[in-house]
Amino acid sequence: MEKRVQNYKNDILKIVRGTFSPAMMSRQLQDFHENDIADVMSELTVGERCKLYRILDMDTLSDILEYLDEEEAVTYLEEMNIKKAAAILSKIETNVLSDILQKFDKDKRRILIELLDDNVRHDIEMINSFDDEEIGSRMTTNCIIIHENITVKEAMNELVSQAAQNDNISTIFVVNSNQEFFGAIDLKDLIIARRDHPLNELIVTSYPYVYGTSLIDECIEDLKDYSEDSIPVLDNENRLLGVITSASIVDLVDDEMGDDYAKLAGLTAEEDLKEPLKESMKKRLPWLIILLGLGMIVSSVVGVFEKVVTQLPIIMCFQSLILDMAGNVGTQSLAVTIRVLMDESLTGKQKFELVLKEMHIGLCNGGLLGILSFVLIGLYIFIFKGKTLIFAYAVSGCIGLSLMVAMLISSAVGTCIPLFFKKIHIDPAVASGPLITTINDLVAVISYYGLSWIFLIEIMHMAG
Repeated sequence: MEKRVQNYKNDILKIVRGTFSPAMMSRQLQDFHENDIADVMSELTVGERCKLYRILDMDTLSDILEYLDEEEAVTYLEEMNIKKAAAILSKIETNVLSDILQKFDKDKRRILIELLDDNVRHDIEMINSFDDEEIGSRMTTNCIIIHENITVKEAMNELVSQAAQNDNISTIFVVNSNQEFFGAIDLKDLIIARRDHPLNELIVTSYPYVYGTSLIDECIEDLKDYSEDSIPVLDNENRLLGVITSASIVDLVDDEMGDDYAKLAGLTAEEDLKEPLKESMKKRLPWLIILLGLGMIVSSVVGVFEKVVTQLPIIMCFQSLILDMAGNVGTQSLAVTIRVLMDESLTGKQKFELVLKEMHIGLCNGGLLGILSFVLIGLYIFIFKGKTLIFAYAVSGCIGLSLMVAMLISSAVGTCIPLFFKKIHIDPAVASGPLITTINDLVAVISYYGLSWIFLIEIMHMAG
C-alpha cells in the first residue's frame, strides 16, 4: 500500500479559491488542522485572507494565529478591523498573546490592550510584569482551577464550566481559600471517581511547581524532567498565577539551545535576522578585541621559537595538525562540561572527577593518535621529503608526543575554564568558547615547538 503524504496545502488553496458558499467553505476548512491552514496563509492574497477572516469563527482564527510567527500574526491582524483583531486576540493563549502584542507599534498596542477582554487584559499585565528572563513571562492563564473544599460533583461542574474558556484540561489545579496552590488532579482520576468519593483523595499535593520569578535558564532542566502537560506557576505568596505548558517548555528549550549555540561563538545571545548591524557588532566586537589580544600573545610565543623554525623548517608543515587537534579536544571537553554544569547539585568531588575523566580521555585519544601520527608522518617525511629514516621518525616522534601532550592539556583546559567561570558566577557558555580555542592554540604552540627545541635541537642536534 502506498504511503499517504500529509500535505494539504493544495487542498486548502482549492477550497479558498473555489466558488463555494461561505457556509460550505467553512465546513470544508474545519476538516483541516489549524496548523495546515496557517502554513497556507502566506500564499493567499490579501483579498483571499480577508474572505477567511469573514467566514471562519473567532476560535478557529485564534488557533491559526497561534501557529504563526509573531511577525506574521501581526501582519494578518492589521488586515482586520481593529475590534475584530482585539476579539481574536482575547481568545489566544496569554503567553502567545503577550509576544504578539510586543510586535505592534506602541500606539496600536495600547489601543488593542484597551479593547481586550477585561480578564485577558489583567492577565497580560500580570505576565508583562515579569522580566523576559523569568519563567513567569512565558506562562499562560489557560488552565482549570478549582477549590479544595468542594465535592467531586462540584469539581466536575467546575470543569465543564471552565472548559468553555480553557482548553488545557488534562490537569486540574487546586487552590485553598487564600488562592494558594494546594495540589493537582489528573483529569482521568476525576472522570472515573464516584460522586460521593472524597475530592481530597484525588489531589496530588506533592505536584511540582515553579515560582514566577525563577530564572528560565535555572529551572528549565527541572521542568523538562517532570514531563507534565502543565506546571503551575506561583507568586512569592504561593498563590497560583498560571501554568507553563509542555508546548512552552519545548519552545524554551529550543530558545535556550539557540542562545547556547550563539554563546559558544562568543555572542551574548542568538541574533535575529532583522537585528540592526550596530547591535550585532556590539555583541561580537568585545570578544573579538579580547581574542585579538590573546592571538597576539600566541604570535609572540611563536616568535620565541624562531630558532627552532630556522633550523627545522619542516616542522612548520605540521603546526596546523597540532593546533587543530588541540582545539577539537578542547571543544569536546567544553561541550561535555557545559552539559554537566546544568546540574546545579554538582559537588566539588564530582567536578574534580569530571576533570580527571576528561584528561584521561584526552591522554588515551592523544596516545592513539600520537602513535598513528608517528608511523604515518614518519613514512611521509622519509618517502616524499627524501629525509633519512632516523630524521623522519625523530621528527614524527616529536609530533606524536606533542600531539599527546597538547590533547591532554587541552582536555583539562576545556573542562577547567567553564568550571572556573561557573564558580565566579559568569555564564560559562558565554565566556568559554572562543577563549578555550585561543588558549588551546597557545598550549599547542608551546607544546609543539618546546618539545621540538628540547628533543630535536638540544638533545639530538638535528637541522634541516
